[in-house]
Formats: sequence, structure tokens, C-alpha cells
Amino acid sequence: MLTRSSEPRPLEFYGDGLPYLGEVMVKGRLIVIEGPDGSGRSTQVQSIVTRLESDGHAVVDTGLKRSELIGQGILEAKQRLPLGKRTLTLFYAADFVDQLEHKIIPALQAGYIVLADRYIFTLIARSIARGLPRNWSHNVFGFAPKVDLAFYLDVKPSVLFHRVFQKYGNLDYYESGADLGLSDNLYDSFIAYQNRMAKEFAAMASQYGMVRVDGDRSIGDVNASLQSKIDEYLKSI
Repeated sequence: MLTRSSEPRPLEFYGDGLPYLGEVMVKGRLIVIEGPDGSGRSTQVQSIVTRLESDGHAVVDTGLKRSELIGQGILEAKQRLPLGKRTLTLFYAADFVDQLEHKIIPALQAGYIVLADRYIFTLIARSIARGLPRNWSHNVFGFAPKVDLAFYLDVKPSVLFHRVFQKYGNLDYYESGADLGLSDNLYDSFIAYQNRMAKEFAAMASQYGMVRVDGDRSIGDVNASLQSKIDEYLKSI
């Protein structure tokens, strides 16, 4: 089963889109789950994909660093610390645009629900949190399609720290803001960086229509909130 609304419509972009593609007509829907590492985001995406497919929807999931062209290159480059701020942003932009052209847009044209495990919002927030100009950070991702539904799992930085450390036993260099020199203490750096990220997401919520979800709750409670909002949206189209 494709999405309930199968009438083709023009794909809208946040900026100029990808001009060389011309007008793109789509039938599918784009749903985004945002949130920092440790927010339970990926667990929620997996659960939602399973539920949507069991309801008969055709679903494609996507996320950061999954481009066959450059995804592995990002991982390798990040191991050669540190990457420059603009370089890091443009690496992820290249990863995203490759997935957009070869995975996301074709799926939307075919009528699939595309469920994104993070989207350009994380990339914009990271860019601004690292001190890059706000307008530049938004404009560089102007090729991204507008989403139909976007959620942000909001988790207190102190809770994130314990979740991440419990799961991995250490902190990611970039996710803790270590490249910014915020503090010699990695915990303090992590908290300061995550506070910066939370501030940017709060600022973007109204601009991009993101729905805040309290991520401090249990996995089941968060999932119930997400699934009910997604079900309500799909019934309305």
C-alpha cells in the first residue's frame, strides 16, 4: 500500500532546491525524527517503520552518513581530527544531497513514506553551534525538501550524558563539542555543547514547524506520543 494520498503534487524546497531536476512531482510523505545522540531517536525510528509497514504503508528510512558516495568518507575524515567547521558542514551537505537525489526523491515519487532518522535541522544546529553564520548555515541546505511532519526529541543534557556514557562508555569528539575548546573537562564541554544545540532547535521549531516531544520519558511513552501524532496526520491526508 502506498500513502493514502496518492495525488501527485509539486515537491517544495526550503530554498532553491536542485534546479537541474526541474519540477519534481511526488506522491509520498516525508516524516523526520530529530534528536541528539542518546535521545532514543534511532530506536523510535525502527519501531515506527515496523508499525507503518504492518499497517500496509510502503516505507523507506534514511539518515545521516548513509550516502554510498560519501558516507564512509565522512567517517574516515572524522577520524583524522579535527575537521574545519565549514568542511564538516559541507561533508554532511554532500552526503545529504546524494541521498536526496538517489533515495529520498525517488521514494517520494513512488508514493513511499520516507522516515528520516535526523535531517538538515541537526546539520544546521551543529553549524550554528560551531559559530558559523546563521544565514549561511540555513542557506547551504536550501536544496532540502520541506518535510510533512517533523519531531524533535528534547532530552536534558545531563540525561543525555548518562545515556550516552552508559551505552558507549565514552563521548564522541564532535557530539561533545571537544573541537570547540569549550572546556578542558569533557563533561562540561558536552553539557555546554548540547545546551547550544538545544537552543538552536528551540529557535528552529517555529520556523520549520517541528513538534517538540519530551524525550526524558520512557521509550514506550515517547513512542506512543510519536505514533499517535503520525497516525493522526496520515488519517488527515
